[in-house]
Amino acid sequence: MTENPLVALIATGTAPVETLATLALEQQRVIPADRRAFLHLAQRATAQPETADFFRTLAEGEAEAARRLTAFATACGVDEPRSRTYEPLPGCQSYPAYVAWLALNADPTDALLALTSNFAEWGAYCATIAKALRHHYAFTNEACAFFDFFAEPAPAAPRVEPTDKELVRQYSRALQHYEGSFWATLLPRP
Repeated sequence: MTENPLVALIATGTAPVETLATLALEQQRVIPADRRAFLHLAQRATAQPETADFFRTLAEGEAEAARRLTAFATACGVDEPRSRTYEPLPGCQSYPAYVAWLALNADPTDALLALTSNFAEWGAYCATIAKALRHHYAFTNEACAFFDFFAEPAPAAPRVEPTDKELVRQYSRALQHYEGSFWATLLPRP
């Protein structure tokens, strides 16, 4: 797992609740954007039924994550007016913007390989956060359910061959960079 300074702060209970609130607010934008991107990839993968099914499964997972996110946001003090008026941070939204770019431009098989290359690390971050929210922040199981969901093993991806291995590596590196930007943008400022 890559070193993630924000996850480390959350793990020790030293991240402010306001930082957690911002995480919730940003995820309220990421989740529906990723869901739409996965649905678009499924639509583009009609000649690859297993790939299309996988993207539909991911889209269903995003819908479930959105339902679970509400309790986390509420536990962080985020209400509907704040949610509605929140202005997202570009450093956090670069990740879903790139996922949308992949949905429009990458071969669906290559996008699948790039996206799944990061699932284990994201899942490990979520497991750490869920544990810390319970231990250090006294959040309920319901408030931790968003992170519990992503901490579970990701759906099994179909075995596919890339159309271009170098492009898949580039896409994967870019996704890792944008995810790093997401977490770095959320770090509390002195």
